[in-house]
Order: sequence, then C-alpha cells, then structure tokens
Amino acid sequence: MFAKIEKGKGEKMIIVMKPGAPAAEREKIKTMLLRENFQINEIIGASMTVLGVIGDTSTLDPKRITVNDFVEKVMRVQEPFKRANRLFHPDNSIVNVSGVPIGGKKLAIIAGPCSIETDEQMAAVAEAVKAAGAHLLRGGAFKPRTSPYSFQGLKERGLGMLHEAGNKTNLPIVTEIMSADKIGEFVETVDLIQVGARNMQNFELLKELGKTNVPILLKRGLAATIEEWIMAAEYIMAGGNENVILCERGIRTYETYTRNTLDLSAIPAAKKLSHLPVIVDPSHAAGMWWMVEPLAKAAIAAGADGLMIEVHNDPENAWCDAAQSLKPDRFANLMKDLRAIAPIVGREL
Repeated sequence: MFAKIEKGKGEKMIIVMKPGAPAAEREKIKTMLLRENFQINEIIGASMTVLGVIGDTSTLDPKRITVNDFVEKVMRVQEPFKRANRLFHPDNSIVNVSGVPIGGKKLAIIAGPCSIETDEQMAAVAEAVKAAGAHLLRGGAFKPRTSPYSFQGLKERGLGMLHEAGNKTNLPIVTEIMSADKIGEFVETVDLIQVGARNMQNFELLKELGKTNVPILLKRGLAATIEEWIMAAEYIMAGGNENVILCERGIRTYETYTRNTLDLSAIPAAKKLSHLPVIVDPSHAAGMWWMVEPLAKAAIAAGADGLMIEVHNDPENAWCDAAQSLKPDRFANLMKDLRAIAPIVGREL
C-alpha cells in the first residue's frame, strides 16, 4: 500500500511585518511559533521584515497571527522551494566569494580555461584574465565527459596548479566537484565550488555541500526546468549553506547548430522566483567562440549578475572544448564592451 501524503507537510508560511514594527512584537510571534515546533527564519530587509515559518503550516490558522496590529499580511508559499523563494527573502541575496560580491550592483566575471593542462598554461591565462579585469579564476581539474575515452582532467594535480595560479594573481578560484568524497579537499582549497549540469540533481552530493559554508555555483541541468533548478539549490540551502549562486549554461533543445540553447528568459524568471544571484555561462551555451561575446552582452542586458567565460592562450591546441574558448585579447575587448554596457542597465564592472 502506498503511504498517504500529508497535505501541507513541509509547507511554508510568510509573515510580513509592518514597517517600523517593534522588535518585541516580532519576538512575541516567534516565541508562539517556536513553542509549537515550527522553524523560524527572520529576514530584516531594507523595506520590510519577513518571518519565514517552516513546518506543517496547514495546522496554523493565519488569523492567530493577523490579530497582531503590527502584522501586514500572512501568505502561504505554494512553490515547493522555501529558502530560495523570493517571498521569503524579498531582497536580492549577495554571496561573498573570498571578498568578491556576487549578486549586488557590481557584475562578477569568472574566466579561465575549460581544462587545466600545464603550469605554464594556467599561469599565462590567469595573468591575462586578471589584467583584463576578471574577478575570479576558473579551471577544470575533474572533468565530466560524455565519452569515457575523453580527457578526464588532471584531478588533484590540476587542482594544485589552479590553486597556485590563483595565489599568484590574487584571484579566488572556481572549479567543479564530481563526488562527495572530494568535499574535504575542496573546502580547504576552493573559493567557489561548482556543481556541473550533470550533477545538478545528484542529491546526495547537494546534501553534503549543504553542510559546508563554502559558496556553491549551481549550474542548470541539460534539460532541467527552472523550478527543478531552484529545487536543487533548495537541497543545498536546506542543509544550512545559503551561499548559492545559480548558473544558466544553456539547455538541450531540438536545435543542433549550437552546443546548447542559451535560455535568456531563465534569468528574469529565476530572479522573479528566487532571491539567489544568477550568472550565465555563454561559452558552454554556444560551443563556438564567436557567439560568446554577443551572448555575454545579451545576458548582462537581461539582468545576469555575472558571467563565466572560457579563456585559453592557445585554443588551437587546447585539450578540450577548444572551439568555445576566447583568446586573451578577445576577452580583453569583451571586458571593454561590458564596461560600456553595464551602466546602461544600472550595473558596474
């Protein structure tokens, strides 16, 4: 026999306080709810204060709360994601990655090679992207590949090269994790841990990452809906780590001309549903270097909080994904263009 699903189990209720509501009134409501075994998350924003109530709120009569003169309104959250929901957190979240804010007015640019190959390559690319104005250095040490015969990355050795290049250029580093057994090593050395598209719904990995406090860059799955993408972020946040950044990197469609199809509509959609920062990876979306620049500009115009761009000093001889990598001079030119575009959409670079 199938287990009965309890309606309302795990639902969330949002309590919006009136502007200027005394702290004592918030504490009175929180005390009442905690006594009844609800979890309370309090968000004090610039314009309002919100109390997020987690638990079986179907048993909670909103009238018990609205009788308080300092309560503006009470709402039930219908979406399955709670902590990532903008209703719960009206203001945009800003994730601090070793001193680099992602999600605020200033755009964040992540750049570097798809794959870490040699010390010389990493050093050259790191210096080039730093000079052009990048804020974080990316590089693949553990490579998830469609074919088991393709280059899988230099693994621990590559991670060491990336760490050294980041230290020399004073750039925080970003790299992809493949399995939970590497979390300890990544926590010690990586500033922003990337969860790739193929692992977006690796729920056991997401749960373990939720136990850390290292910022997580969560890429959208190959065919994931926006709701599934945010639900994956919810797995991490439910574990206690709320430092999550969403990354749109193109989805699989019937079109075969490009590697993937960049879903620009996902940027405003994700920002409407969630308070989490959203960045875009135009390199993996297009799969062709000459498309990266226009897609990067379009992403910023659509409201992205930053970009992840592949840069290689010798793409003709790159070990993987050569066709989508920008040469350093083209990346520098793109950065100049982005600096001109950013103020038009109210951003800085």
